[in-house]
Amino acid sequence: MEVKTPTHVGIILDGNGRWAKEKGLARSQGHKAGYDNLKKLIKHVFNCGVKILSVYAFSTENFSREKEEVDYLMNIFSKAFSLEKNKLMKNNMKVIFSGRKEPLPKSVLESMKNMEQCTKDNTGGILNVCLNYGGRSEIVDACKKIIDEKIDSEKITEDLFSQYMYHNLPPVDLMIRTSGELRLSNFMLWQNSYAEFYFPKTYFPDFNEKEFDKALIEYTKRDRRFGKINNEE
Repeated sequence: MEVKTPTHVGIILDGNGRWAKEKGLARSQGHKAGYDNLKKLIKHVFNCGVKILSVYAFSTENFSREKEEVDYLMNIFSKAFSLEKNKLMKNNMKVIFSGRKEPLPKSVLESMKNMEQCTKDNTGGILNVCLNYGGRSEIVDACKKIIDEKIDSEKITEDLFSQYMYHNLPPVDLMIRTSGELRLSNFMLWQNSYAEFYFPKTYFPDFNEKEFDKALIEYTKRDRRFGKINNEE
């Protein structure tokens, strides 16, 4: 069977805390394991031919977690965006960020800006990091931009609206949420309209290259009709 490669893959990086709890570890160790896994997985995803990878790293709602956990994650983000820059440059990866800037710490914002600036001309693939992100917030923010620009309502189409999202990316083809949870949790609601969903029970720290390959095989089996009738039926 020839495996089909989706253009745009979205991954909700779920299960780090539960992975740690089942091993008797602190939640922070689960997040560290998830980060270490993501570094390896990114390269494999793009080697498979995927052009865009969107990862749900931190939602707007995640700020309601314990301060210690939030601070730990912010520290990971700040260091990761600095440490991984050279590797991503070497692999010709362009990094963009989706989400609201407030109330992200200054250290995180500075490392994000530096990462985007350094990789903006790369052409080997796009890594879209959704940080302090919410699908509803993105739609609201897009509406505000359209209102601010006083665009005539008759000119507003789906294509135009897409141009006012955080980034004008093609729709998600394959949306993966690890850990077995069966919900989107406010992730790329606009872009996931016709995505194929895949919900492995594997916690994200264990969602390795082989697990991703299983997702591609499942995606290949799907019949994507986009509301149209399949004439072969």
